[in-house]
Amino acid sequence: MNNILFFLTPKAMCSYLYDDYTLRQALEKMESAGYAALPILNKRGEYRGTLTEGDLLWALKNMCYMDIRQAEAHRIMEISRRKDNIPVRVTTSMHDLVERSSVQNFVPVVDDKDAFIGIITRRAIIQYCMDRLFPED
Repeated sequence: MNNILFFLTPKAMCSYLYDDYTLRQALEKMESAGYAALPILNKRGEYRGTLTEGDLLWALKNMCYMDIRQAEAHRIMEISRRKDNIPVRVTTSMHDLVERSSVQNFVPVVDDKDAFIGIITRRAIIQYCMDRLFPED
């Protein structure tokens, strides 16, 4: 297996945030999507980073003083993020993909113009390995 696109969840099937969203919009989108972390894109579709529930929690405490109404006054790019999930290109090796997924719950994938095309989840990689290692289970 040399093609990482086998594991790709395409952009059309991904939940993501736009970099001009407010904290409140991000909270609502994250709640409805049901994920603990979402990629951030700009309007050109380029990957800008990753926002986590923890990032939002600390932003609410530090920027909004626990007042949800103030969450409408701040944009998500103002939030300090603990770490961004580092994207890979479609030409990335399987070895590099597995290594990256060992420290990220999803790996953003970008094309040669840095446009976000989807994600590869750690779950998809583990499931592939499980199917190969334990085919009868």
